[in-house]
Amino acid sequence: MTEAMWLALEPVCARLADDASVRAVMVRGAGSDFSAGADISDLRAILRDEDSGRHDGGAVARGEAALAGLHKPTIAAVEGYCLGGAWQIAAACDIRLASSEATFGITPAKIGIVYPTAGIERLVRIAGPATAKYLLFSGDFVDAERARVLGLVQTVYPAEAFWDEVDEFVDRLASRSQLSIQAMKDIVDTVVSGDDSGAELAQANEHWQHLMTTAGDAEAGVRAFLAKRTPEFTWNGGRDAQRHGRTGGPAQ
Repeated sequence: MTEAMWLALEPVCARLADDASVRAVMVRGAGSDFSAGADISDLRAILRDEDSGRHDGGAVARGEAALAGLHKPTIAAVEGYCLGGAWQIAAACDIRLASSEATFGITPAKIGIVYPTAGIERLVRIAGPATAKYLLFSGDFVDAERARVLGLVQTVYPAEAFWDEVDEFVDRLASRSQLSIQAMKDIVDTVVSGDDSGAELAQANEHWQHLMTTAGDAEAGVRAFLAKRTPEFTWNGGRDAQRHGRTGGPAQ
């Protein structure tokens, strides 16, 4: 991925956030691989932070933050290789689904760079410090099943059925209450962010509890349950309905 591709994630995520017809977002590679990561030939420009002058994320960190901050459910569908900076894209999604033929690798030690801090923090939160060190120190590739055991992905599907399974899962998320999903995404990310005072968690809960009484999804869901039919949820409130100050914590 070139610098322009990384920077394109910000406006793309902004458009997805504002489009009320979008209820779930799947991130995938354009071909048979998820991504081989950042363009090594242009790595210094890609990683350079314009404000600090350090090479600690730059366009990569901006793209990752934009994806992590998207309030709608995000699913990384990983087929083939997911290497280096590509893991930051997958990790910024809420859920990671892998083909049985997927391969993961986080490879800064192979080229002598320091992985961006945001990417390291997210990896530690997802997989724990020992697994993060193992992957970062060794740069070893791991197959899909090993990635699942290490906590990098939630589900591995057989390669021959991968896209059918992914499409069915994404459709299922899109059919659920977006009020419920967006609220619980915000609350989970707030828990993970480690606010020891509990004030932000209380604010998140109050915000979403109030919206639950006005949005209509709860009433639609209860009516459908009692009538033994599939509910039709219509709320997809967009950024205006999001909690003020929400930053989009590390995805799990």
